[in-house]
Amino acid sequence: MFTTNEGTIDRVIRVIVGLALLAAFFMYPDAGWRWFALLGLVPLLTGLIGTCPIYRLLGISTCPVKRR
Repeated sequence: MFTTNEGTIDRVIRVIVGLALLAAFFMYPDAGWRWFALLGLVPLLTGLIGTCPIYRLLGISTCPVKRR
């Protein structure tokens, strides 16, 4: 269904950033900006799935080329 367009390093960075933003959401319950931390779901999900819709629109791929 979705072709992978993210390389391993890209995926790891996305998962780490996503988890850090979600952790900030729960660590600062009284902060007014905490709702912006829910944007961490986007890099977390794209990192876990391995495909990025914006990369697809722009024709970018950080996934290494498979050689025979």
